[in-house]
Amino acid sequence: MYIDIVPNRNSPPAVLLRESYRKNGRIIKRTIANLSKCPPDAIESFRLALRGVKLTPQADRFIIERSIPFGHVEALLGLMNSLKMDTLLSSRPCRERSLVLAMIAQRLLDPCSKLSTTRQWHSTALAEELSVADADENDLYAALDWLLDRQERIEDKLAKRHLHNGGHVLFDVSSSSYHGRSCPLASYGYNRDGEKLPCIVYGLLTDEAGRPVAVETYPGNTADSETVAGQVDKLRIRFNLDRVVLVGDRGMLPQSRIDEIKKIPQLGWITALRSSSIRELLENGVVQMSLFDQRNLAEITCEEYPGERLVACYNPLLAIDRRHTREDLLLATEEKLALIAAEVKRRIHKQLLANEIGIKVGKVLSRYKMGKHFILDIQNGAFSYQRNTVSIEKEECLDGIYIIRTSEDGNKIAADDIVRTYKSLGQVEQAFRCIKNLDIRIRPIHHRTEPRVKAHIFLCMLAYYVEWHLRKSLAPVLFQDDELDVVRWQRDPVAKAMPGEKAKKKKSNKQTEDGWPVQSLHTLLDNLGTRCMNTCRVDNDGNVIRFKQITQPTPFQHHSFGLLGISLR
Repeated sequence: MYIDIVPNRNSPPAVLLRESYRKNGRIIKRTIANLSKCPPDAIESFRLALRGVKLTPQADRFIIERSIPFGHVEALLGLMNSLKMDTLLSSRPCRERSLVLAMIAQRLLDPCSKLSTTRQWHSTALAEELSVADADENDLYAALDWLLDRQERIEDKLAKRHLHNGGHVLFDVSSSSYHGRSCPLASYGYNRDGEKLPCIVYGLLTDEAGRPVAVETYPGNTADSETVAGQVDKLRIRFNLDRVVLVGDRGMLPQSRIDEIKKIPQLGWITALRSSSIRELLENGVVQMSLFDQRNLAEITCEEYPGERLVACYNPLLAIDRRHTREDLLLATEEKLALIAAEVKRRIHKQLLANEIGIKVGKVLSRYKMGKHFILDIQNGAFSYQRNTVSIEKEECLDGIYIIRTSEDGNKIAADDIVRTYKSLGQVEQAFRCIKNLDIRIRPIHHRTEPRVKAHIFLCMLAYYVEWHLRKSLAPVLFQDDELDVVRWQRDPVAKAMPGEKAKKKKSNKQTEDGWPVQSLHTLLDNLGTRCMNTCRVDNDGNVIRFKQITQPTPFQHHSFGLLGISLR
């Protein structure tokens, strides 16, 4: 017997179970059954049985023993390979290099402590791909020590890749709370987490596109301006840059620090004036609202700032926002002061002394920062307050006005680009948001010694270096403006930044122009992770064969890997 498929013109072919025999020299076919309505799998099984093939249930012969997420690991390691992260860390292969690469990838997949890292990377293909499955937390600590010893060499390589003479470098600092007690770097200072805890300060140096190049760690009580001298030496001596422009905010580059930088003729700078300096220019008539009659930007000169260019900017939307914010803070302050005044008036038999009232009032003024706008009268058993209208009116004159100052002359950079360059510091702020909160989560800091804390922060910087390129490559399918790098240098430098029409449409429809679903970076990595590494087993008559089989990519996954320039296995 055999299976015979008979064509049937315009109808589906007939599938027949037949037998054949010879009679009088002729071959006779006899149809036993019509199998046309049987499922194709059943027909194929019947065909194999007729051929004498022994059939067993599929579950007994082919088994998937284990499936672990692989696609997101494949994407990260493929990108890190294109960035040459291995040779960036060390020119020669070694176990420490593999461990550091694994820790960098883990910070992007699921940031956690070093002990948890050794657990987590077994739930994906990361440990197997980098051959670090046998590592424990002590191995990771040793790899951190190895990484810290190589930090300067790695930063030098990054500087050669991304910094050049005559270019701009961005520098800003942030801080994170420290919950332990033993690290000498942890001190009470300006905690940007808003917590009353000791903190650790770190400064990030990037190129003009926001790509991280170097990071420095400082004690928590370090002032912003104190970090600049070391960065200047780093740029001139270690990175061997003869001509560079340092961009920092007004707290980073005060007048005292600028006076020191001016002694280095080949070092330029771009920063902004403090509000007190702007007020002096307004009072002296150097800055007037008539400057902005035709444009929201005007270049001015002043004898108090010889050899510098001042670019005054006025943003009416910013002025309205500041006015509303100030009024809200004044009302909140008055509400708290009214409660104190009522308490003082209520205390008849045991009056509040002036110093006790002062302590209560000081806490309120310290909270809302509105003390300069109130006139206070504090006495034993008496307290009154009123708004300082003169102070408020003086500050209102500053609303919406800011002034950028620079050492660069007009032949090198136009006034519009000076403002755009200063505003590009927002890219460093974005880096801090990713490192601290969104993706890499530098905090909580689990380490106790100064070298380990420094190594941990440097590791997070390297992870953001990978993330920066990851976001740039995948921008077409992420909730971000993939044309921003071009638009930033074309739009009005003073007006409120608005997304382009393409970005608005992408966010509104939640689909790209090609019809792909728009993702966040986390959901995209999760989507890629559904491409699994499967461990399969085949039992062929007692002969057990095991092999790896990778899940076929979906069309969206294939598109995402194409954006990263990765060829799938």
